[in-house]
Amino acid sequence: MPEWEKLEQTISKLPTLNKMAGKLRRFVIGNASECEMDGQGRLLLPEKLRTFANVDKKVVLVGQLNKFELWNEEAWSAKESEWLDGDDNEGLEDLGSLSF
Repeated sequence: MPEWEKLEQTISKLPTLNKMAGKLRRFVIGNASECEMDGQGRLLLPEKLRTFANVDKKVVLVGQLNKFELWNEEAWSAKESEWLDGDDNEGLEDLGSLSF
């Protein structure tokens, strides 16, 4: 929960009169749910979140260092193809100092 608490703190510091901050607060905090693992290590996501993410049978778990994303398998494949095939270089200059 430490990562979630950091996110909550960041969101709580956003200006209350900023419309976008209010939308973000309502969307992220208002839809948050605590999920427990069952005896087999599975998570049961609330119906509202499964519907929003279009998560049905096949999902992809994408690691993001200290977080992860859960994607509908078809949506992930489409997005991955878009990234690999696309010409969207927005923000690329910010990564100029990154080397592998």
